[in-house]
Amino acid sequence: MIKNIIFDIGNVLTDFRWKGFLEDKGFDETMIDRIAKASVESPLWNEFDRGDWPDEKLMQAFVENDPEIEKELHEAYDDIHGMVTLRDYAIPWVQQLKKAGYRVLYLSNFSLKAYRECDDALAFLPYMDGGILSYQDKVIKPDPAIYKLLLKRFELVPQECVFLDDTQKNVDAAVAQGIYGIRFVTKEQAEADLRKLGVRT
Repeated sequence: MIKNIIFDIGNVLTDFRWKGFLEDKGFDETMIDRIAKASVESPLWNEFDRGDWPDEKLMQAFVENDPEIEKELHEAYDDIHGMVTLRDYAIPWVQQLKKAGYRVLYLSNFSLKAYRECDDALAFLPYMDGGILSYQDKVIKPDPAIYKLLLKRFELVPQECVFLDDTQKNVDAAVAQGIYGIRFVTKEQAEADLRKLGVRT
């Protein structure tokens, strides 16, 4: 029986508007692709999620990946407010699940910079029963350690948990720990998959 619903945050309860955010800043598609290759698509992005490096050191590393776009990289990341936005269903969904008797937790690769600058997107956090943000514990999905830490910290039985994440490798890593996993695409699809597990949505 499922007793605990565990949510990823990015693209599940929030919208990670990375491309749209950069378009709003005036970057064209070619430049957005270059910024992505220098930052998001580099292994250094894991350090951004973990919060291990200060902003200036990370920016220096991104610039080293593509020195010709140093100015654009600074423009992209100096202020990221609005890159992550709250989805309108997030708080009502959490409230609905809690009212039905479920414990609702979060497990997310969410960076310290995003936490500080996009905190208005996290308005659902006070409604939840706790969880883990990657930068706080210096471990990121799909590392098995983050799932084990969540289970231990909140004294969870894996077979009583279901984890929703928009990335399949993160879902697979949860399943490897004995947790039920749902690949999130839309709220409607996720609710249908939850009902198949007996969750009252």
